[in-house]
Amino acid sequence: MGTDVTSSITAQPQTTTAQASTKVTASQAKQIAKINANLSKTQKKAKNWIAYRESRYNYSARNGNCYGRYQLLKSYLHGNYSPVNQEKVANQYASSRYGSWTKAKKFWQAHHWY
Repeated sequence: MGTDVTSSITAQPQTTTAQASTKVTASQAKQIAKINANLSKTQKKAKNWIAYRESRYNYSARNGNCYGRYQLLKSYLHGNYSPVNQEKVANQYASSRYGSWTKAKKFWQAHHWY
């Protein structure tokens, strides 16, 4: 997958639900692009790789106590399940736990989780 993490984001109106929608608005897509702007092409590819394996890019994916595109613990999201917050928190998580998305990907490949 050689695409930018934002390439799988569709800029369409968001459906209002109790949780985050699987689609993002044009405004959210711009905010997400800004959040990921400092990531290198290699880091974006690794982040995208993890997003596919964790949720097939679905911002509303659920698995027990994990939620969203990156299957973060719900407690990490502090009740804000929006795509923008998921992107921000995922970057913080990968950076603090692994140092980079490429290192997070290597861990995922070895353990099938990150």
